Amino acid sequence: MNIVLLQLDIQWGQPQENIQRAERLIAQTTEADLIVLPEMWATGFATEPEGIAEDEDTSVALAWMQQKAAERQCAVCGSLAIRTADGTYRNRHYFVTPQQTDYYDKHHLFTHGGEHQHYTAGSVTKIVEWQGVRFLLLTCYDLRFPVWARYGRAGQYDAIIYVANWPQSRQPAWEVLTHARAIENQCYVVAVNRVGDDPQTHYAGGSMLIDPIGRTVAESKKNTEQPLEAVLSTELLQKARSRFRVLADRDA
Repeated sequence: MNIVLLQLDIQWGQPQENIQRAERLIAQTTEADLIVLPEMWATGFATEPEGIAEDEDTSVALAWMQQKAAERQCAVCGSLAIRTADGTYRNRHYFVTPQQTDYYDKHHLFTHGGEHQHYTAGSVTKIVEWQGVRFLLLTCYDLRFPVWARYGRAGQYDAIIYVANWPQSRQPAWEVLTHARAIENQCYVVAVNRVGDDPQTHYAGGSMLIDPIGRTVAESKKNTEQPLEAVLSTELLQKARSRFRVLADRDA
């Protein structure tokens, strides 16, 4: 599977500008089966969403994701700050294909930054399947909680997608934990982080694809807005799991 990781320099509270940036990056790539954007890619990490989050039923960012999936006949995923029909705010990780739109609501809200004061946490994991690959959808701070990602908790999967706004000040944790999740679950990890600045902090990126053995298949340059093209091999995944059957001995 051909994957494009869009390491975006998100402009604060400007969905249209961020759509244009994503368009320019996608135009630099070849055909992809899956395009992955960062967390809250259309607005930046808005812990206070009033006046910034879009209503789900009129979201221009979500509409663009659906349009792009249809145009390129691929899947497009990334999270958005959304106000739902019931008036609650969600950090909603969408996985959009030409046929349907699925989502996962971030479970571990970032209490250190006050995200929990305005957003409603999700309560269930979400696994989606696209072109024969099963993806577990997770978001940023979820990375620090291995039990929530544990293989077999809500069904078997082949890869975890982490979309993030992970600050440069905690970059070492990003690099260690993404690799740990790949190794302990014998799965691919697609980890997409942003670059640039928001009103609170600086982001260095470090988007990468990690294989089930823990090797970095491809990695973006630090502090650089760029698309990263990488290949996820289901053959390698199956061989890794069959040759070294760690998962057979996992705790329930």
